[in-house]
Amino acid sequence: MASEKTETMTPTAGASPAPPVQTESAEKQAPTRAWATRLVIVGIVLAAMNLRPAITSLGALLEEVRDGLGMSGTLAGLLTSVPPLCFAIFGVMAPRLAKRFGPSAVVCVGMAAIAAGLVIRPFIGGTAGFLAATALALAGIAVSNVLMPVIVKRWFPDRVGSMTGLYSMALALGTSLAAALTVPVTDGLGGRWQTGLAVWALLAVVAVIPWIPLVRDRSQTAAAVPEHVSAAVRREDDGLRITSSRTAWALAVFFGLQATAAYITMGWMPQIFRDAGVPAGEAGVLLAVTMAMGVPLAFVIPRVATRLTNQGPVVIVLGTCGLAGYAGLYLAPAGGAWVWALLLGISNCAFPLALTMVGMRAKSSVGVAKLSAFAQSTGYLISIPGPLLVGVLYQHSGGWGLPLALMAGLMVPQIVIGTLAGRNRTVEDEVTARATTA
Repeated sequence: MASEKTETMTPTAGASPAPPVQTESAEKQAPTRAWATRLVIVGIVLAAMNLRPAITSLGALLEEVRDGLGMSGTLAGLLTSVPPLCFAIFGVMAPRLAKRFGPSAVVCVGMAAIAAGLVIRPFIGGTAGFLAATALALAGIAVSNVLMPVIVKRWFPDRVGSMTGLYSMALALGTSLAAALTVPVTDGLGGRWQTGLAVWALLAVVAVIPWIPLVRDRSQTAAAVPEHVSAAVRREDDGLRITSSRTAWALAVFFGLQATAAYITMGWMPQIFRDAGVPAGEAGVLLAVTMAMGVPLAFVIPRVATRLTNQGPVVIVLGTCGLAGYAGLYLAPAGGAWVWALLLGISNCAFPLALTMVGMRAKSSVGVAKLSAFAQSTGYLISIPGPLLVGVLYQHSGGWGLPLALMAGLMVPQIVIGTLAGRNRTVEDEVTARATTA
């Protein structure tokens, strides 16, 4: 049945789309659509660059922060577990907030929260205050994490792979810049770790700017980019019980395992190299190299993934690189440091792959919002124990043998579950099929 007035049905397979009807309203919307699309692209890039510096800048100065705040190794491990905890808690709120205020407004406030948290946390005093301010910044990151795939699906439904790649590339760039520059910037600003952490708030302030016009002109930009999905898909997504989908659960577990590996790497890899005799500055650069691998690969991998009917082979390649990197860190952490950093950087590109699969496994932006919130929130809950357990094992064993064994052991189920998540199906079809057979 045809939808009313402005809604446009998606053409069925094999049918020729009806020629567009040029109306005065459409002509007026064209300039709005053009500037809004350009602004969204700028906003996505700047927002993505702010989604990891709060974490990797802390990893580069973790030893100084531990000494300055009097943290034990176990408490430092807890600190590295705070990001996934906040992502799980606050990320699940993102679809509801976006439905009420609009995704642009939520991301705009998220960037402001990142800026505020990064300014406050080094100077608030004490471990409790440091954790609270960190949680504020991470809350902003959490809602933006969930809504980035939604915004991509909503504004660029025919370019999910390339736009996810652009977003992931910007995220990797921000991550690597924070890892590489935090130590030299800290030294250049007087050597105080507080200043070295706070300076990254400036990047978040810049990221607020492009979202402000989108928030102010929400009604115009919403009209400028109508989403062409059928009424049947809208009904499916309105009543979608995401927990009834096996693919949704596979994506959540895969997301959790790759997040575990990523946050262990960001939180502890510089310390692994420093304990092996690598200078602090070089250890930060090695983490930057690991993160920088995501700059080109995060753009390439989503484009490759969208051209494949099954993303399992990509999952296997990335996981194998991770296993090789962990083995190298155990056998020769200093001697082959650059090789292990490169291998782990390739392995960490499971993150943009997971985001791409989220965009491919649902039919509309509403479905993507529900799937993204479920997969990321559940996944980050799964990842919480990993960094903490690494800290406990490191403190009580006095070395990195057991922590590295844990990291390698978790990579195996990541490969298996990721292969299942990469199968060619959608959560709507799975939920409908399950309801039919129940």
